[in-house]
Amino acid sequence: MVTSRRNFLEAGAGLASLIAAASRATASPAGQSPKMKFGGVDISRLVLGVNPFYGYAHFNNIYGQMMRDWYTPERVMEVMHHAQEFGINAFNYVELGRGPQDWKRFVAEGGKLHLIPQVTADVDTAKMVRELKPIALQRQGEVVDVAWQKGDMASVHEWCKMARQLGPLVGVGTHKPEVIAYIEDKGWDVDFYAGCVYNRTRTPEEWRKALGGEIMEMPREAYLQSDPPRMYQVMRQTKRPCFAFKILAAGRITSQADVEQAFRTAFSSLKPIDGVYVGMCPRLKDEIKENTSLVARILAA
Repeated sequence: MVTSRRNFLEAGAGLASLIAAASRATASPAGQSPKMKFGGVDISRLVLGVNPFYGYAHFNNIYGQMMRDWYTPERVMEVMHHAQEFGINAFNYVELGRGPQDWKRFVAEGGKLHLIPQVTADVDTAKMVRELKPIALQRQGEVVDVAWQKGDMASVHEWCKMARQLGPLVGVGTHKPEVIAYIEDKGWDVDFYAGCVYNRTRTPEEWRKALGGEIMEMPREAYLQSDPPRMYQVMRQTKRPCFAFKILAAGRITSQADVEQAFRTAFSSLKPIDGVYVGMCPRLKDEIKENTSLVARILAA
């Protein structure tokens, strides 16, 4: 049966409301997200990702538009509060689009999440720290990878030095394991790393080499199964905390068995002081409950 786009979205909206109502009726939900020490606080090892809120699907434009249509400000609030109920107490915020307005509303509603912002190229970092009081700052992976490809890692290093003076923990995001290895070798003064387990920022030449001379129609959204072991290896080798992201290949891993295996691979590959960023879009099912329960079960074992 072919379902219209309108009916499809309406069905998701109804289910999301049921999920929200049911979760709020549960006084002590099972599967609270386990914690890790990060700086001076304990944060959940499962950190709420931001991309789905604003349609950064990293899949295709149709999927991204669906996310933007579904994620009204009210649904962003529902999901953030719902994440809190299951022990998620940290958020990989980004100051893009409606993000600042949604965060102010969440705080006004009594929401409390530790912020680990991705800092993009055009953000006033000092202003962000004054206004948001984040526990950490992470130079966005897209910015870092561009600098790497241009041979301009000095600009990233200068940003890290500036961020150090502002007080929060300082981190570097990337999609490339060689970037973390480089920073480790150079001995930069940073506190943590965030690494995409899939290297989606290869140059066209690098893609052709990886794909035996071929190149995909959407090369920046190609996800190779051989990539995660390389990122996990470099994360294990540093003593600094690391956050792995896109562990579900931006929604490409979908079956329950494969999702569980991806989480198991992540936590068996990472250190006890490491965590994961996971974006969620509970339009059809309660991904927050499922993911926190799964992480709790894996780590308990």
